[in-house]
Amino acid sequence: MFAYIKGKYEDRGLDYVVIDVSGVGYKIYMPNTCIEKLGNIGSEVKVHTHYYVREDNISIYGFISKEELRVFELMLLVSGIGCKTALNILSTISPYEFSLAVISSDIATLTKVQGIGPKAAQRIVLELKDRIKTESALQLDGVKQIQVVDSNNIQEAISALQVLGYTVKDIKDVVNKIENVKDMDTEEIIKRALKYLGR
Repeated sequence: MFAYIKGKYEDRGLDYVVIDVSGVGYKIYMPNTCIEKLGNIGSEVKVHTHYYVREDNISIYGFISKEELRVFELMLLVSGIGCKTALNILSTISPYEFSLAVISSDIATLTKVQGIGPKAAQRIVLELKDRIKTESALQLDGVKQIQVVDSNNIQEAISALQVLGYTVKDIKDVVNKIENVKDMDTEEIIKRALKYLGR
């Protein structure tokens, strides 16, 4: 319903902020890391939002970046993962660390999060990896002449960036522009690619 909310940063709590838009205060739940980056109370802010509606709960969840929003929405697709757990994940690890953990089946990183045990971490990896593979196949259908150096690090980076919501074609176009990409580790490729993709 709301793509984003832009207004005056009015107040904050442990896990939420209040943003005033033309005299209406929107209570928006956010990861702690996002609240810390929001700036000073009284400043004008813009928050990317997810409008959550259930029979007994209508809430707004907010994020500084579209990557954070994408990861939050992906996590809600995993069975047994709710909004509170998704916020805990984004309060503990960054979106690209999460996506890298999924792609590399890094259960240890995911279990650092309060409320995520080994079984839940394995479920996240399994369900999201399958979704990414399906989306890759659909996105590449009809796409021609994409040149990318074939290496494990590059393939991992491409898959991790897909978790953040970017298309295979856009990712590969950007990776082709990065100098000396074949000599970089996966994390460095992701960081460099995000600089291009965020423009």
